[in-house]
Amino acid sequence: MTANILLVEDEPAIQELLVFNVTQCGYRAIQALDAASAMSHISHALPDLILLDWMLPGSSGIELARRLRADQRTRNVPIIMLTARNDERDKVLGLESGADDYITKPFSPRELMARIRAVLRRRTPQMSDETVSAGGLELSPTTHRVSANGAMIDLGPTEFRLLHFFMTHVERVYSRTQLLDQIWGDHVFVEERTVDVHIRRLRQALEPSGLEGMVQTVRGSGYRFSCN
Repeated sequence: MTANILLVEDEPAIQELLVFNVTQCGYRAIQALDAASAMSHISHALPDLILLDWMLPGSSGIELARRLRADQRTRNVPIIMLTARNDERDKVLGLESGADDYITKPFSPRELMARIRAVLRRRTPQMSDETVSAGGLELSPTTHRVSANGAMIDLGPTEFRLLHFFMTHVERVYSRTQLLDQIWGDHVFVEERTVDVHIRRLRQALEPSGLEGMVQTVRGSGYRFSCN
């Protein structure tokens, strides 16, 4: 899955540098020059990660980070703070405002991209391009291939995203609404029963390998992926 990264930076040269490096690494860049335009993007659809400049016109990056962490809908979106401030107290303030990581300007593009990948692995592992394995299944996001005990499995794009999410969140129970938000996006309006249709298709694809039981129904709660 391609991660959508919101770049909140008011300096055009730095914004251009961020866009170049983010897209070079295969991510989709969404640009915002201030907190207001950032919130406009966020209200339309949640990004997978936010690169947030501390010093912004109007509302600061610190204020925006606090606002996002206080909102149930946005509280779990990963944030990396960008700033020219390198004092330890400033770093602590940035992290306490809700940032997952902190990098000072001028920064190395290579280091920044390594930080982005690390935060995505930690906070949204389904956005990583690393191959994942679980209970005899192996899934490669880069080649879009899935195998079960060595045999290839043919999956549609939605079933692939669903399985990738499950394999990176083993043993956790997710409601239909949560799965809709994670797989389809929080601003895509489809019926909850759509999840059931794709769960059924995923199980049918896993059935020849005998692994369909890994996708479990949790009565009254939703679905869980289990290797046990």
